[in-house]
Amino acid sequence: MASSFHHVPVMCGQILDLFEPGLAGPDPLMLDTTLGLGGHSLAALTRFESLRLIGIDRDPQALSIAEDRLSPFAGRVELHQTTYDHLDEALNGRRPAAILFDLGLSSMQIDSTERGFSYAWDSELSMRMDGDDDQLTAADVVNTYTVGDLASIFRRLGDEPHALRIASAIVARRDREPFTSSSDLVATIIEATPTVQRRSGHPAKRVFQALRMEVNHERESLQSALPKALRALALGGRLAVLSYHSGEDRIVKRLFQEAVTDRVPSGLAIVPDQYQAQFRLVVRSGLQPSPTEMNDNPRSRSARLRVIQRIKEK
Repeated sequence: MASSFHHVPVMCGQILDLFEPGLAGPDPLMLDTTLGLGGHSLAALTRFESLRLIGIDRDPQALSIAEDRLSPFAGRVELHQTTYDHLDEALNGRRPAAILFDLGLSSMQIDSTERGFSYAWDSELSMRMDGDDDQLTAADVVNTYTVGDLASIFRRLGDEPHALRIASAIVARRDREPFTSSSDLVATIIEATPTVQRRSGHPAKRVFQALRMEVNHERESLQSALPKALRALALGGRLAVLSYHSGEDRIVKRLFQEAVTDRVPSGLAIVPDQYQAQFRLVVRSGLQPSPTEMNDNPRSRSARLRVIQRIKEK
């Protein structure tokens, strides 16, 4: 099954280089909170021979493929099917030297026609990552949310400049007939998008991203998970987050900035030890893939990497 999908882990070499100070020592532990098809984890286990890995993913199909790919390292790998905001339960008190969040979809999820993540072909409007039959679907969202709510999530989660116009077109279309397939939704979005805007990327890209994030509560999960990851990080350990959406990147940037700020009013000549920041930024701003990587892997072009390190115990 793994051979059916081609997945290139984004910025893999850069991430492992940044993790090396913590993973080159004896018996290091890494947590991959978004295991996907296991690309980053496979590279880490291969490069760091004594590394132990905990991997979590909410998608049972991805987890099965990753388990198969990582089987040569089975004695060093522990996998959990859960969401990353439950990472503390998977760790069970253990302190990793490296934690990775890769917030993008895997190639398998994008390319699986039955999942409904892609606007490139017709499929059921699901977009659920974990296959839970009781979970909200993209069809539920477009067929039941008000114009205002749809516009809000398109703007907030997709940075869609024509959010209200598209939301109004969706509601007008569903009043005639509910949406059941992605092709109907794509056609409605294209029709509602000004002609000049149709030349700068696919008109449905931002709306489909917003729907996926809404269905899977991705922003709420990230806001819950990142503080837990920072608390769990071992002294000297590093947390890396790969984001592909400006809204997610802003969440990461804001939380990292808070973590590296001393907890006393500015201007004091000496900051008491107990109020000094416990973390430092490893890179001052978001790193981007190299031009070569962006050319070889177009899906990496929107990636931003931020890395933070624990420098003091609690």
